[in-house]
Amino acid sequence: MKQLPWKYIIAGAVILALAWVGISALSDSSIEYATVDRAEKLGKTVQIIGTWEKSKGWNYDAQSNTFAFTLRDEQGALIPVELIGAKPNNFEAAVSVVVKGRIDDGVLKASNVLTKCPSKYEGQPTDAMPAS
Repeated sequence: MKQLPWKYIIAGAVILALAWVGISALSDSSIEYATVDRAEKLGKTVQIIGTWEKSKGWNYDAQSNTFAFTLRDEQGALIPVELIGAKPNNFEAAVSVVVKGRIDDGVLKASNVLTKCPSKYEGQPTDAMPAS
């Protein structure tokens, strides 16, 4: 029986190591969508879709450059959100908000907040036509 040369064994080991590093990097960089409850259980960076809870208002602290508001996820759970940075554009007009971040001590520490505003191309309600 003929043995494989060492250079083939080493090359195979290097290829396997590189494949493992690539797969690990991809799984670490993928950020899943979650609810508040699931995000608390995962303990990692996630994206949560929801709406701004207008009754709780929002606050911007210029000294610490922190924007804060309360998010209601699609399941109805509320969580305070803190974003280092200014209030996102069109925040008050947003129909939904996507917050990317990690929950820390009951607060969603956001690295990014995206707003989805109503489209100006969506149909506007029309008045009923009078009966003739």
